[in-house]
Amino acid sequence: MIDLHSHVLPGLDDGARTLDESAEILALAAREGVTAVAATPHVRHDFPTRAADMEEAVATVRAELEARGIELALLPGGELDYEELTVRTPEELSRFGLAGNPRYLLVEFPYVGWPLRLPAEVDKLLTTGVVAVLAHPERNSAVAERPTVLAPMVEAGALVQLTASSVTGVFGKRVRRVAQELLDRRLAHLIASDVHAPQLGRAGLAAAAASLSDHSLSRWLVQDVPAAIVNDTPVPPRPFSPGKGRHRLLRRR
Repeated sequence: MIDLHSHVLPGLDDGARTLDESAEILALAAREGVTAVAATPHVRHDFPTRAADMEEAVATVRAELEARGIELALLPGGELDYEELTVRTPEELSRFGLAGNPRYLLVEFPYVGWPLRLPAEVDKLLTTGVVAVLAHPERNSAVAERPTVLAPMVEAGALVQLTASSVTGVFGKRVRRVAQELLDRRLAHLIASDVHAPQLGRAGLAAAAASLSDHSLSRWLVQDVPAAIVNDTPVPPRPFSPGKGRHRLLRRR
């Protein structure tokens, strides 16, 4: 499995606070079967992370993983507020490319209200050959009211990332229902942890993958699509499952 959304760089945002916490989070991920993690610190007004800061922190954490014998690839990236797309230089934006791929940017979806300028910014990126990966829109209030509001951006070429905790029900029944509807409507393309602290469990990729009744779909969401982004290869088509209309999330007690 490949996790393309995490907050594991110490001291850069509201995620890992220390190098020990960073290593602990990544050790837990490796034990769950995750082979690569993109470090995606917040890039926004309250966490004005610079690309150079991110790159330095990635190098530091990589060295710590090697020293501890933790076999996991740590990749660069960032989770950008869409307003940062207009104020950062193209060169710096490319350095925040998701998993080190400048053709993809992880763009943070707000939790409240519809981001009026986001569709236009997504279109601008696409005209330059950059794909926006929309982070956790299932947790947005406007998307919860009408999940199909994402359809125009997806049809234009954007990808949608669901959070593992949304899929497993950690964030509640409503968010889980929205995640289910996005999957049913083919408006979701990958699942990531968005981990901030050294605790995974139902917030991890393994739990999210296990919560899907369709194993080919779960592999596509946590392995095939993320691998295409990492390797800069075409995103594979969503698998077809004969006899299955809706890909149900399994109930958890």
